[in-house]
Amino acid sequence: MQSVESPPKQQITRPPFQYIVIVEPLGLLYGSAGRFLSPENLVGRSGTSFPPSAATLSGLFAAQIEAEKKLKTSEENGQQKDNLLNFLQLAGPFWAWNNNPQNFYVPTPFNCLVKQQQIKYQIVWHSEPKKWLTKINGKWDTPPNDKFDKGTWMPICCWQDLGKENCAIKVETSPWKVVPHLHPRLQENQRHTVDPEDNRGSLFLENGVQLDPDACLVYLSNTQIPDGCYRFGGEGHLVDLSCQEINEYLQNLLKENVGCTFALITPAIWGSNRQSYRAPEQDKEGNLSWGNSPVTILTERPHPTRFRLGKYPETASDISTPRILSRGRYTTPAGTVYILENPLPAWQEWNEDWFPKEGFFSFKRWGFGLALPLESKRSIN
Repeated sequence: MQSVESPPKQQITRPPFQYIVIVEPLGLLYGSAGRFLSPENLVGRSGTSFPPSAATLSGLFAAQIEAEKKLKTSEENGQQKDNLLNFLQLAGPFWAWNNNPQNFYVPTPFNCLVKQQQIKYQIVWHSEPKKWLTKINGKWDTPPNDKFDKGTWMPICCWQDLGKENCAIKVETSPWKVVPHLHPRLQENQRHTVDPEDNRGSLFLENGVQLDPDACLVYLSNTQIPDGCYRFGGEGHLVDLSCQEINEYLQNLLKENVGCTFALITPAIWGSNRQSYRAPEQDKEGNLSWGNSPVTILTERPHPTRFRLGKYPETASDISTPRILSRGRYTTPAGTVYILENPLPAWQEWNEDWFPKEGFFSFKRWGFGLALPLESKRSIN
């Protein structure tokens, strides 16, 4: 019997997730780093990404905790806030319907083949004959050669139903749409609109994102933040934010060992500052930090990502100077399925050293690579 790998002794221990953070936009949200639409750029939506990553929410937490710390006069309270920030851990993004945020939606694993908003087939890795197969009419066979839906989300309450026979889980598509709208152009050195007489014009076409009014964005957090109205994402768009304690079902699901077969529910970043891998960083001999090599990985094209790190450049003269961006990296997309030789513990117990660092922070702080267990691999006798 194989034993679960125990966590290294020196890893940083952060409190487990205790809250879901519910974000309800008050109007449009920013569509991230996509290019602006213009007559010269007719594919302006090609670079957009939505919802905002957990790193965006981390900036909101940092600003709120720093603001509260300034209001405290005692050194003890200030130290307490510092500890909250140091041990902050977030994950996401997910989304939910407003009437049931605890049952939020996560990316559908890539081993689930979706047709007409329903998981039609689930393919399973067979060590013999080393193929992904699905059960059709009681027999394991190759999946049908058909066009299946991409980019769907499944409810977290159905996660443990994955792998069961005749289990038709209903999935959803993203509840938001991109809405081009006119935006006033700002001067380069201050937040004032440009002179209408400027040859460049005073308006440009921007991509905003409109969320279904019955839906909200959801993130996981180990730290509570006061309910209220906050600026979230780029362009200072406002949201109504609230926290709820996560229910017992989700607590137990997050504590489960991921075992040999698991799927990512958030994007993952592995490798060094200069190399992107599809698994934790390799040494010179090609061995993975996981301690065992993947038997196979079911994934899709990596996505570029970067975010503002929250620091000012060394040459900054005042607070109006834009903060620096993190190094651009490629993420292994959420939904990726890993098959390993040896089992792993729950994501919360994964070694912090498996995750690359940005400045002083490990990417585990932002919940990259959050994984949940799937059914084990099989063999055909």
